[in-house]
Amino acid sequence: MYDWHEDGSLTREPDEVALEVQWRDWPLKPGSFGLISSLDDYMRFARMLQNEGELDGQRILRPETVRLMATDALPADVTDQGFLPTRAKWVFGIDFAVRIRPPANAQEASGAVGEFFWDGAANTLFWVDPKNKITAVLFTQYKPYGKVPLHKAFRDAVTVGYPTL
Repeated sequence: MYDWHEDGSLTREPDEVALEVQWRDWPLKPGSFGLISSLDDYMRFARMLQNEGELDGQRILRPETVRLMATDALPADVTDQGFLPTRAKWVFGIDFAVRIRPPANAQEASGAVGEFFWDGAANTLFWVDPKNKITAVLFTQYKPYGKVPLHKAFRDAVTVGYPTL
């Protein structure tokens, strides 16, 4: 894990600091804690979701389960979603954020209605776009989150030429 500094430099955290959240005995693990994966395994996970729960001929989840995970599960009165301001209009499904409208302007991240995604604390990102058959995974290992506009640049590069509706 690296700490990003305003001058653009990175400082590597000692392993015991970077992994402390994994090893600590938490009464209730906070979000973004406890998940460690390789890029290849995470991409396999995303491909399984893209294939409605099937990967390499093996059924992992039922298609209905994947659809439920990517369906709005928020009560209508939950309107404050300000912690992802560049993500266009999205809602929470069970496990993922789900885009419900196209980008309103050039500052919002590109993508299609119906895609589902998640951003990680170390500036990681994955999304599945069922309509355009896009599965993307970006792994970085620096914090704090969002100081470098890498997610938007990555999304724009992957989705150029694809419809957003």
